[in-house]
Amino acid sequence: MVANFVVKDGRRVGSLNLAGITTNMADRLLEKLGVVEEKDEDGNVVMRERKTTVNHAMKSCRRAWNVVWRAEPKIVPKDNPFSKMGLDESSVPSVDATYHQLLAFVHCCDGNMRRSIGTAAMITWEWLQREEHIFGALEAIHYRPKERPDDVRIVHPKTGVEVWWPLFDPQQPGKVPLFPELMARMDEIKRNRIAGRMIVRDWKDEKEGRPIPWPTGKKGDLTYLRHEVKRIIRMAGLPDNLTFSSFRHGGLTETGDADMTDREILAQSAQKSPKVLPRYVKKTMKQVANGARKRRAARTDGGQLSE
Repeated sequence: MVANFVVKDGRRVGSLNLAGITTNMADRLLEKLGVVEEKDEDGNVVMRERKTTVNHAMKSCRRAWNVVWRAEPKIVPKDNPFSKMGLDESSVPSVDATYHQLLAFVHCCDGNMRRSIGTAAMITWEWLQREEHIFGALEAIHYRPKERPDDVRIVHPKTGVEVWWPLFDPQQPGKVPLFPELMARMDEIKRNRIAGRMIVRDWKDEKEGRPIPWPTGKKGDLTYLRHEVKRIIRMAGLPDNLTFSSFRHGGLTETGDADMTDREILAQSAQKSPKVLPRYVKKTMKQVANGARKRRAARTDGGQLSE
């Protein structure tokens, strides 16, 4: 993003001589890149602030400059123009959604032709997956494949952990689903899709007649999705500081409210631990089932389900 920024004389920042990149230029880059132009649903150009993105960009430049200066001190100037920039990192703290808010969000999605986003919100709550995996990597073959029809493959991109979760309670006679509401939606999708992304947009590409992934571009940008999530949050009358991540945080909070053990929480969140990893696969299925059962029981006891 920084390298491709074009300065007034038409050159890219990435093509400039290092000596020409000054603290003044770094400050201007921070200012210019911190705001991006986009079009709303009516085609109007609107300005959007992207503080987190530009802060990461400036930190990356600072780190790159230091690393290469250490390797090539005769070529790279010692004074780093990206250091001590006084980055404004103040932001609204992450908010945990409640289960009632999740239900309200899903209901609004279903009523406004965005059922896929509602399903994704249930996935992030129940299976604690991040949005980049749900929209960018979760495939139809990961859910109840022929070789494992009672399981779902869960991948946690931040930790790199990949596990299979049971979909039915192994301690109950017959097949008692651990996630009945979510499974009903996933089964509905699976009936009409045997391959490709599991969660796609609710309309097809007019030219190709196929479902469109939510991420855009080669790098899987989720800006449009996040705009839709925020729009639906407001339509549902939910607090404006909620985000898609709030539903995952709410699901994690529920694990604590359900009196789950540390090992059960580790099994569901897939956090790395030397004590757990040697026996991770053996323990996961039982711990995940126990954790899901406890969460559901806690939810029911609170009068949050009709059953």
